[in-house]
Amino acid sequence: MQAVDTNSGRAVYWGTGRRKSAVARVRLVPGTGQMTVNGKPGDLYFQFNANYLGVIKAPLETLGLENEYDILVKAEGGGLTGQADSVRLGVARALCQLDPENRPPLKTEGYLTRDPRAKERKKYGLHKARKAPQYSKR
Repeated sequence: MQAVDTNSGRAVYWGTGRRKSAVARVRLVPGTGQMTVNGKPGDLYFQFNANYLGVIKAPLETLGLENEYDILVKAEGGGLTGQADSVRLGVARALCQLDPENRPPLKTEGYLTRDPRAKERKKYGLHKARKAPQYSKR
């Protein structure tokens, strides 16, 4: 969904990403390539971890747009890994709104696929989802 920012008059593109229990609402705004997550600089929020930052910027690098859009994120739930993957999905979805021609290269790289893996629920009579109490013969 494209919207126009009332303060600056710039186009804004939205995308929502999810992974495990993390949810990221992502806005792409024309800019210089800055990333802000929950009001903090992106590299500080993701603890200067090159893996997390690389995962997040991968869709932009695929299209060669890494220095043309600012990424504004509101991330909730989960840990840093889940949040980083959810931001990547949100960025990819926002790029598809920006231009429908962006969809095929992002699809082939797998950036538009939501990872369905989540924690399995605990079952009654077990310690965890599958860990059973120790067997006792007597």
